[in-house]
Amino acid sequence: MTIYDVAKRAGVSIATVSKVINNTGNMRESTKQRVKKAMEELNYHPNVMASALMGKGTKTLGLLVPDISNPFFSEIAKVIEDRAHEKGYNVIICSTDENAEKEKKNVELLQSKLVDGFIVGSTYSDKSIVQNLTEAGVPVVMLTQDDPAIDVSQVFVDDFKGGYEATIHHLQNGHHRIAIISEQMALSSVKRTEGYLQALKTYGIRPSEEYLVKTRGTIANGIKAFDRLFRLPEPPTAIFACNDQLAIGVMLGAQEKGIKIPDQLSLVGFDDTILARATYPRLTTVAQPIAEMGKTVVDLLIDEIRLGHSKKERILYNPRLIIRETTDRAKVENI
Repeated sequence: MTIYDVAKRAGVSIATVSKVINNTGNMRESTKQRVKKAMEELNYHPNVMASALMGKGTKTLGLLVPDISNPFFSEIAKVIEDRAHEKGYNVIICSTDENAEKEKKNVELLQSKLVDGFIVGSTYSDKSIVQNLTEAGVPVVMLTQDDPAIDVSQVFVDDFKGGYEATIHHLQNGHHRIAIISEQMALSSVKRTEGYLQALKTYGIRPSEEYLVKTRGTIANGIKAFDRLFRLPEPPTAIFACNDQLAIGVMLGAQEKGIKIPDQLSLVGFDDTILARATYPRLTTVAQPIAEMGKTVVDLLIDEIRLGHSKKERILYNPRLIIRETTDRAKVENI
């Protein structure tokens, strides 16, 4: 079956069928549905490869994330996919596991699929991967990362502010022994750690190296980080975990050791994923505007694909501290 057969069955022009396929132009909803029905009845599928060779693109976006099992990235990937579909695009999602070789292979895979552009939400080990794409004229937008050295549009949250506010919340509750568990590969964690250090400085507290833990951002590593911190002669009375998965790991580690949260340990996470609302006690965390960020990154990329924008934008969102049940004032004996 061809596009001509679809046009004949629907009683419209070939141009109208093309507009429906590419989700462009204005037409009556009834006409659009008639064309879609004709395509279904004839089992017609547009030839994506032929479209790409004709310079029309594949209407496909590539999304690179560090780990799709991380609720933050699975939630934002859902927003991205839904927004892309609204605009007539599909999304191919690849997890890089923060591995340079896997990053390279995933980029090559997506390029072989002739994707029209990339959303890079992964913490790349090899910066040249993104630079090579931009030098080749491939539209790229970065998500959750603030890297002024790379000339692409970027959508990210103010990680410094988030780290500062999380730590200030502990300090205002009277805690002085505050640890941070950060993601060792993430640019965002670097900024969150800077915010943490600035908050301590504001209160005249010298940071302790033993309270600065760097690891991979998983629940299992959160458990290990908790165990490491609570083997110290003076364990912290409060912890700022740089993502919700690490925070959940801390909660599980505390439960195993009989440490009560927030009575004996105050805890703040980061992201405000479903995990933060599904735990008991419910997690105090720094929220990222996941829905807004996901929609914006898609809009920026599709605008660049369609219009060839050379202007690069850096969209900064404000985080918001959500106080729930895992933080409390420090007990006198712990200060």
